[in-house]
Amino acid sequence: MVTAESLSTERYEVTSIPEDLDEQQTEVLKAFVNYDQVTWNIWFTGTGVENAEPLTTQEEYQVIQGSYDALAGGRIDGTVRLAVTSVALTAPYGPTLQAEIRLCDDQSGLTVYDANDNDVSVAETTQGRYDKLIQMTYEEGVWKTASEETLATNECWAE
Repeated sequence: MVTAESLSTERYEVTSIPEDLDEQQTEVLKAFVNYDQVTWNIWFTGTGVENAEPLTTQEEYQVIQGSYDALAGGRIDGTVRLAVTSVALTAPYGPTLQAEIRLCDDQSGLTVYDANDNDVSVAETTQGRYDKLIQMTYEEGVWKTASEETLATNECWAE
């Protein structure tokens, strides 16, 4: 059985997940959390961008690579908190299975450092709470993250 606690790590806290997920929804959620933990580890350590490639579509990997390049040797410190509000299969049949996940991504406890360890956090862009919609697609036998869209800022809670 998957619980919010079982999906959490020291720096990645899942505060809630929807109840009564079926087997396929649970697989989508686990695949997303794995991807999200891998990408947060990239930002926390400033290394390992290649680890995201097998967990994303090629287009999404290019977005991550661009963000990694922009970090330019910097890193992020703190704890990210996540409240998952829904997991839905949007195309459950056919040649391309698709799903979406709605969540609150609470980054208010994060600090961004540049390559020289200077705090370069900007409250308006790095320390907010983001209502997000994640698109997932089933490719090559695994669920992959296809895109992330921020729907609103500072209007959700990861309690």
